[in-house]
Amino acid sequence: MKNQLEISGVKEECGVFGIYDIDGKDVAPSVYYGLCSLQHRGQESCGIVVSDTKGPRGNISYHKDLGLVGEVFKEENLSRLHGDLGIGHVRYSTTGASTRENAQPLVLNYIKGTLALAHNGNLVNAEQLKEELVYGGAIFHTTTDSEMIAYFIARERVHTASVEEAVLRTARKIKGAYGLVIMSPRKLVAVRDPFGLKPLCLGKRDNAYVVASESCALSAVGAELIRDIEPGEMITVTAEGIRSNKELQQKERAHCIFEYIYFARLDSRMDGVKVYDARIRAGRALAKAYPAKADMVTGVPESGLTAARGYAMEAGLPFEAAFYKNSYIGRTFIKPTQQERESSVRLKLNVLESVVKDKRIVLVDDSIVRGTTMANLIQMLKGAGAKEVHVRISAPPFLYPCYYGTDVPSNDQLIASSHTEEEIRQMIGADSLGYMKIEDLQTMVGDMGICKACFDNRYPIDPGK
Repeated sequence: MKNQLEISGVKEECGVFGIYDIDGKDVAPSVYYGLCSLQHRGQESCGIVVSDTKGPRGNISYHKDLGLVGEVFKEENLSRLHGDLGIGHVRYSTTGASTRENAQPLVLNYIKGTLALAHNGNLVNAEQLKEELVYGGAIFHTTTDSEMIAYFIARERVHTASVEEAVLRTARKIKGAYGLVIMSPRKLVAVRDPFGLKPLCLGKRDNAYVVASESCALSAVGAELIRDIEPGEMITVTAEGIRSNKELQQKERAHCIFEYIYFARLDSRMDGVKVYDARIRAGRALAKAYPAKADMVTGVPESGLTAARGYAMEAGLPFEAAFYKNSYIGRTFIKPTQQERESSVRLKLNVLESVVKDKRIVLVDDSIVRGTTMANLIQMLKGAGAKEVHVRISAPPFLYPCYYGTDVPSNDQLIASSHTEEEIRQMIGADSLGYMKIEDLQTMVGDMGICKACFDNRYPIDPGK
């Protein structure tokens, strides 16, 4: 989750990680480093579950809690997690409250043994699934849709020969977006939703296989990216090696475009596209669509910097750092009221007056949600002597909610849903305003199928009521 002191108002999803070291080496430190590299995807809670596949069946240990990875895992609790198979999760809640009970991975003890599950995504048929389980006698310990997935896998496992068959049967029931990493005492299973809404990739380090939400997590543990797990593909890792099952695959794809605009880390590669390059292309497209007579280009740290660099390249203007970011303002400074949030922005960012004084500036960011933070930044720039501030946004206006695990605020909080672009320009105090054109989004990622429902109201999976 990006905290309230950051500039964008759109929250991240979650991050998942899994590793099986067939040589029998302890994997908890690797899961820890993998989660650290995925911290940008969720800051509310985290957890690690490990299994000793060479020991007694069901010898699973775990630790999870609210907080950042470095806060939850100290040497004393990490050193107690012994096993050659492990999964981990960092969470931002899009379904279910931010409580310790909702921290993942979820761990179930059932008639066939132990099952652990980590989930990135959101189900659109969660209510129907929960009703079926409740009438079947299930008792829920969390308020997440992830628990329903775990329950269905456990229930199906009673009637199947393997955990992967139970996962396949469950995947046919659930509708929505998911990147799932599942662990039984001696198997690692990863499955991606058929549309590819959520990212998932596969890597290898010596004789260990690794799966993660982003390739940056593979690099963090010294693993080499083999490939992305395909939409609708299930990967199973056992002591004998790796197997792939593509029974869930379909032709239509709908990769979340906001992974490339904002969510993913700059050094990640997703579905063959380098995230850094995609954001540079976004900035270039903005410069072509909305040129400005200006002296310099700058970006809002950190969310707008790469697109700003692309804008500057295309426009032939110098790219300058206009803000100093105070990296030591942590989550303890998150304030609940709007007035306190606005004050906190000034603690987080300061304007470099010598850079902006008497300059016409193009200011690039990835989104305008409520508009208050952008208005604050423009006021700060002009207060430091900037002549003009021309705002360019590397995403189209947010107009519709996301049902697949991205926390786009409700319509009444989206400034673009009730105001024209000219009204927004006046409200934030910009000299001009330009949003990324919807038709230019495709230039970021080439010819891959994308989901852009939060911009155009075209949902690849019917969200129902």
